[in-house]
Parts: sequence; structure tokens; C-alpha cells
Amino acid sequence: MNIGVCGGTFDPFHRGHLEPVLAIRGDMQWDRLIYIPAWRQPFKADRAGTSGYHRFTMAVLATRDHESIYVSPIELERGGISYTVETLQELHEIYPGATFDWIIGEDNTSQLLDWKHPERLFALARFVVLARGGPTPAPELAERVTAGRLVYAENPAVLISSTDIRSRVKSGQPIDTLVDPAVSHYIDHYRLYKEGT
Repeated sequence: MNIGVCGGTFDPFHRGHLEPVLAIRGDMQWDRLIYIPAWRQPFKADRAGTSGYHRFTMAVLATRDHESIYVSPIELERGGISYTVETLQELHEIYPGATFDWIIGEDNTSQLLDWKHPERLFALARFVVLARGGPTPAPELAERVTAGRLVYAENPAVLISSTDIRSRVKSGQPIDTLVDPAVSHYIDHYRLYKEGT
């Protein structure tokens, strides 16, 4: 089984988290896609975010109509800093014999070698880099990674930012074109990202 995995804070989950992944799913031959909301990302540990329950639920709502896409609570259940290497080790235990592609945006490649145990990471998964219209990744990344363990996808760039969505909600601007309608309704219902919430 070939499994594509996408981790992140998803605060909130938006079209840019889903559409580029769906666009390359056939080419990557993924049998299953798993989205994993982080409890707390190492590089965002100082930012107080929305509760894991809300972020998990928004991801479920956004992916509900897509076959073989799952949202996993494993990092939320583990708590603490969410290290990808630990999550991949756990996924290998859950899905013995499966191969994994960890999906990241090209804006994250500059920090990839600073992730916990990078050499172990590339033994546990191939990394698929989504185009986001950003700067070209640093050449030292390709030099450090075993051939074939880092793949640059050809996907349509969906330039949406969770930070921008939160700012729009806070200022009363519409977000209906940026997120799934069910996510927009959820945000409104629970008054997420409003002043004082």
C-alpha cells in the first residue's frame, strides 16, 4: 500500500491543503491519503493556536467527500511537540509493509534539514514537495538527501494562507472561496478566530 501523508497545524484547513494533493494523487499512485493535525509544531511552538479538537474537526469536514482520505488524531493523542520522525515510526507500526510519502510545501524545504533526525526521516518516507510559487529550494538539501527520497511535484499552486484566513475572519471579511463551505460554517458557528476567542 502506498500512502501519502500530510501533516500540519491546519488552523484552519483550507483549499490549499487539499487541491494540490488531489491534483497529483494519480501520478503518485497513493492508495490512501492521511492528514495529521499536529498537537504543536516544533517551529510554531510559541504560537497559541486553536484547539486540536477544532482543527481535527475542520480537516474531517473538508475531506469528508473524498474517497480514501482519512484524518488521523495520532499527534493530537500523543500530545507535546509533534515530531514527524515519531509520527512516521508510529505509522509504520500501524501499516506494516506500507510505503509512505510525506507531503510538504516548498516553503518548508529550507527547514527540512533542521527537523528532528533528518537522516532517519528519509529512511522512513519519501518526501514529496508541493509547488507553492515560492523560492527555489536550497541546493544543499538535494545534496544531503539520498537519490529518489525527495520528489518535486508538478501541481497547481493554490496560494492560500491560514494566517490570511484568520485575519479575514477577525476583520469580518468573507472566506467562502478559501475554505470548504462546511469549514466556513464551522468557523462561524464556533466564532473561531474572532477577537477574544
